[in-house]
Amino acid sequence: MKSVYNESRKKKVLIGPPKLTRFEKARIVGARALQIAMGAPILIEIKENMRSPIDIALEELRRGILPITIRRTLPDGTYQDIPLKWLLEEE
Repeated sequence: MKSVYNESRKKKVLIGPPKLTRFEKARIVGARALQIAMGAPILIEIKENMRSPIDIALEELRRGILPITIRRTLPDGTYQDIPLKWLLEEE
């Protein structure tokens, strides 16, 4: 596997769309909700209407405070690691 490296170090998405896809969003929310359900610390203050781990994970994603990196891979094996914040800025 080869990494697609952006030599200029600018915020640039080279593989895939420049925003978070619905599949990536579902994967992130599901993984984070599982972490919360298993006792991981919550990164936001919980409001009264937030009862489920999914609601909490969605709010954390909406605020952009999750320290997650998305790996997008092409069929030839090259990939790019993209910080979640870059993808949320485009929305």
